[in-house]
Amino acid sequence: MDIDWAALRAAAIDAMRRAYAPYSNFPVGAAALVDDGRMVVGCNVENASYGVTLCAECGLVSALHASGGGKLIAMSCVGATGEPLMPCGRCRQLLWEHGGPECLIEAEPVPLRMAELLPHAFGPADLEAIAGTTKLPAVPEELAVWRGRGTVFLHPDVAGGQQVWTGYWERSAGDSDGAPTGVLEEAPSWADPADAVTWGQARTPRVVVVDAAGSIFWAGEGEPPLEIPLRWGD
Repeated sequence: MDIDWAALRAAAIDAMRRAYAPYSNFPVGAAALVDDGRMVVGCNVENASYGVTLCAECGLVSALHASGGGKLIAMSCVGATGEPLMPCGRCRQLLWEHGGPECLIEAEPVPLRMAELLPHAFGPADLEAIAGTTKLPAVPEELAVWRGRGTVFLHPDVAGGQQVWTGYWERSAGDSDGAPTGVLEEAPSWADPADAVTWGQARTPRVVVVDAAGSIFWAGEGEPPLEIPLRWGD
């Protein structure tokens, strides 16, 4: 697709003139070409609470999806002088999400690919890769407030004449002032103890395994506590 950089910059300058920047006095405008040939624009919109200021690229991406979605192909971003500006770090991540590594950003002397502006980027493909290999068991919504607290105890049991592994997630006395202690969640059962450990680690870094002989092992994060010197799996 041919890119009319002059038209993109002209649209970015026009958007810049509509910026709301009473605090920084630094108006910014952006215009981008979408993969279906249309153009979207955005300008920075500041706020008295400085942290919620919106960059021009944020408005541009919002306009992209409000007008039908698609993928960004090329973008021009300018300041008050009309000369190209580089997107900030947050906006580079935003542009990677909606334009990918090949999206071009106007720069002097030549446009730059997003892969050059944000090398080793983290994007949707990374989430898909993780989802395709490992997925921790879900914590019930009503128990999410306790994630990271309490202790999971895992142990062997018998079901249908076969040994299985099960356990429970317990709220300990030191979790919260005045909070009642007790079992938060009963575990299901698994044939493989590794699945039981994974279930526990999704809930708390404190995971204790008691084997059939009554020996106690640490399967949680970090070094085993003094009272449980043996690590599970060693």
